[in-house]
Amino acid sequence: MIKNKALLGILFFMSSLFSVYSCTSEKENNPEEVKSKKARVVGYLSADSFDKITSIEFCKLTHLNIAFANPDKNGNLVFDGDIDAVTKYVRSVNSNIVISISLAGGVISTEQAANWSLLIDKPENRPAFMQNISKFVTDHNLDGVDVDLEWDAVTSGYSGFVVELRKELTDRKKLLTAALPNNTRFVNINSEALNAFDFINIMAYDSTGPWSPNKIEQHSSFEFAKEGVEFWKKQNVPSEKLTLGVPFYGYNFTYPEVTSSTFGEIIQAGTQFADQDEIGKIYYNGRPTILKKVEYASQNTGGIMIWELAQDSFGEYSLLEVIHKKYTDLKYKTSGMCGN
Repeated sequence: MIKNKALLGILFFMSSLFSVYSCTSEKENNPEEVKSKKARVVGYLSADSFDKITSIEFCKLTHLNIAFANPDKNGNLVFDGDIDAVTKYVRSVNSNIVISISLAGGVISTEQAANWSLLIDKPENRPAFMQNISKFVTDHNLDGVDVDLEWDAVTSGYSGFVVELRKELTDRKKLLTAALPNNTRFVNINSEALNAFDFINIMAYDSTGPWSPNKIEQHSSFEFAKEGVEFWKKQNVPSEKLTLGVPFYGYNFTYPEVTSSTFGEIIQAGTQFADQDEIGKIYYNGRPTILKKVEYASQNTGGIMIWELAQDSFGEYSLLEVIHKKYTDLKYKTSGMCGN
């Protein structure tokens, strides 16, 4: 009898071990468990690209930033394009996408810059301006605001503006993000403002361009991207709040006047160029470099950002597809659509 009890005990113990092993194996092979890691894919869409929206696979994005809106002197946001038609179309393709309006931009007019300074540098002007921004977001059924003030436009009122905008948007449960340079922190961005953003889009490109025609080299190298991520980590921004920006364009230094070329245009010239980063004096990011950046971003940031979606090659050589597939292969959930 004792021997039988001992035998039963051993069998029960072995059965328990088998059950634990089986559950563990099931868990490891469960796609939903494996994809518990998440990454965002943020794409910028310029107003002058609205005619290409049917070519863009929005199902591969988690966030869309529509660019750009700027204020008039009274603080009313001015946007050139039918933003409502675009958001309606995008949401018909991807109902979960988070859509924000991006403010300012890297190139603004003297008048626009003066309006920004008037509205944010004088604290008494901010409350009405905040309300106008909030109204624009509400009127156009948007999910948030992306701040892309750069260089001389980052004036003394920037941090106060961001902190107050954070409160305004939080009250309305809206997102606040920023586009910031690869390895420069503007002196007028204090820690409170930096911490106010839900996440930061690192512009890890334009290390050279038309403004430096004699600096003939890659404008968005892998090493440059790594420098940017490390720079912002040293500014005490958590990894998950960083989004690594990648370019869907390149620069052509062949002639004295430097011009830009979209990735789509480069592929039209020859599909063999899809896996290169340069052709003569044309520098861009081909598929292998984008793959490498996605892998790095998956380990060191919260996601990938794209400037600009309409500059892609639509179809077999799409860089957006490269990003989407790589995250999927790495077992990261992004949009959860289009095979992800």
